Amino acid sequence: MYGSCAAQRMRAGVCAAAAGALLVLSGCSGSSNGDARKAEPPQQRPKSLVPYWVNPDGNAAKQVAAYRKSGHTDDAKLISTIADHPVAEWIGPDNPEGEIRGITAGAAAADREALLVLYNIPHRDCQKYSQGGAGDGNAYLAWLDRAIKGIGDRAATIMLEPDALPHVVDGCTPQKFHEERFYLLTTAVKRLKALPHVKVYLDAGNPAWITDPAKMAEPLKRAGVAQADGFALNISNYQTTEANTAYGRDLSALVGGKPFVIDTSRNGNGPAPGEKDPEVWCNPAGRALGERPTTKTGDKLIDAYLWVKRPGESDGTCKGGPPAGRWWADYALDLARNTQERDNAKARKEAGKGR
Repeated sequence: MYGSCAAQRMRAGVCAAAAGALLVLSGCSGSSNGDARKAEPPQQRPKSLVPYWVNPDGNAAKQVAAYRKSGHTDDAKLISTIADHPVAEWIGPDNPEGEIRGITAGAAAADREALLVLYNIPHRDCQKYSQGGAGDGNAYLAWLDRAIKGIGDRAATIMLEPDALPHVVDGCTPQKFHEERFYLLTTAVKRLKALPHVKVYLDAGNPAWITDPAKMAEPLKRAGVAQADGFALNISNYQTTEANTAYGRDLSALVGGKPFVIDTSRNGNGPAPGEKDPEVWCNPAGRALGERPTTKTGDKLIDAYLWVKRPGESDGTCKGGPPAGRWWADYALDLARNTQERDNAKARKEAGKGR
């Protein structure tokens, strides 16, 4: 479905199980200069710029180490442009308490904040690439309680249930499940906000999906946006930061002036052209990394630019990709190369102006 981001998701356990094989076997196209020194783990970014944790054991960091070991240092350098920045940790149905405790404890030990995505709503993704979720409302609330125990008194910023509200608005989620979904989301917001150091953002799609922000406003209100810290835009999609900013301003005005965050993980070249492609959002070619994660956005309504969708992880089994959420080294390299080419072209243009 155009605009759907749930098809770009993963269950964390599935990705972890598959990552090892993909790390070494995928994407060994870079040149080698004979330098196979072990890569240093990524360092934390300055806290004043971005307070979120850089996971030293993330897929991108492991890929950097694998490329270094095999002598593909050019490729290692490219993937470092992903590994050196904080990305969200997606929490699926399996062992949320232990998984989240490990993530938040690692972040706390580094004096940073965990960036989490809770993604287990019943009837998830309308039977598409990332279908699944809790079996029913009671199962979801039990899962949520375990997730909350994993967070405890540690700091976390949470993207709550990507696609859950947009799929209500676009009709993909059957009407009979709507009331349950609003109840589960409002309950989740209330319980999460009862924790001492947690921020919560409800997903509100992107401007190419629910094109009229007025259609998103009432569902956000019914889902508890007044108690949340704000809403999130562009999760796992490619719409430009400018388009999301304009959309977010309009939507904010309809929900009490709430701030928002934007997923800039892969929107550096904007969306791919594809009027005839019903899955233009799924692993499109030619995309690039967007603004690096930061809370210094220069806009009082935009709390942060975040990498919520983890660059280099597949949107689904489309265009040659592995299942949704699995690491895809070739695609990660493509993102990094396109970013480098874009930045180099911009630098040449600016240099030409200065002559």
